[in-house]
Amino acid sequence: MANQRRFINTFIFVLLLAGSVIMLGPLVWTISTSLKTQQHVFDVPPQWIPDPLTWLNYKDVWSKAPLLYGFMNSAIVVVTVLTFGLFVAAMAAYAFSKFEFPFKEWIFMALLGTMMIPYSVVMIPQYIGFSELGWVDTLLPLIVPGLFGNIVTIFFFRQFMQGAIPNDLIDAAKIDGCGYFRTFTTVALPIAKPAIAAQAALGFMGIWNDFMGPLIYLHTPERQTIQVLIASMQSNYISTSNYPSLMAASIVALIPVVIVFFMAQRYFIESMAISGIKG
Repeated sequence: MANQRRFINTFIFVLLLAGSVIMLGPLVWTISTSLKTQQHVFDVPPQWIPDPLTWLNYKDVWSKAPLLYGFMNSAIVVVTVLTFGLFVAAMAAYAFSKFEFPFKEWIFMALLGTMMIPYSVVMIPQYIGFSELGWVDTLLPLIVPGLFGNIVTIFFFRQFMQGAIPNDLIDAAKIDGCGYFRTFTTVALPIAKPAIAAQAALGFMGIWNDFMGPLIYLHTPERQTIQVLIASMQSNYISTSNYPSLMAASIVALIPVVIVFFMAQRYFIESMAISGIKG
């Protein structure tokens, strides 16, 4: 039995290692290409370790394209949407998990049903509406819809709060004189911190890497987010064959996502361990 378990563990380890190599291969090649000169990109056999190695591509993209504007615009959208959107989603999830009101389950199921509506269906009506408001070529179409929360986030918070926040704790807060909002901010939010942090990390990656929305609404280069700006570099700022500079810009845009992921990775496991106070 011990040998069989050891064999299974070894097989799983080798399988995961092979999968990791396949997944990390494109990333390693991107980093390698960003450190090459243009004439060595398509060398045969390919060189994984650049020779000669150069950092000029990273300096080149900052001087040729307005990457700073892209970073600032993406940061504005991310910070605003996550700050307000997660708070609103947490309030909605708290209401769905701990309050009783007429048609609660029907309303929640209707919200879940909106997940089945593809973005292509609402894309044109949204554009027409934002165009009538004069919001095209501004960050508002990317910010305002996210201020009201996301049904996926609400569902995740609801499931977490149902298991992690006992009703007895809420009743104790009421006895101590806490109102609904104070109970939410002083009892529910601190307990839901792992779930909020995990969703904040996922939301950051989703918003930061969003391409379709900014591509539709933003036209001025100084107002574009980082992903659209990198995509436009090929035609507007850098030669179509200058892959090292394009890869350098991609790595620069990837750094914030990697930092956020490693800072919040422990919360992913904590948020999945849905537990509460037992007694």
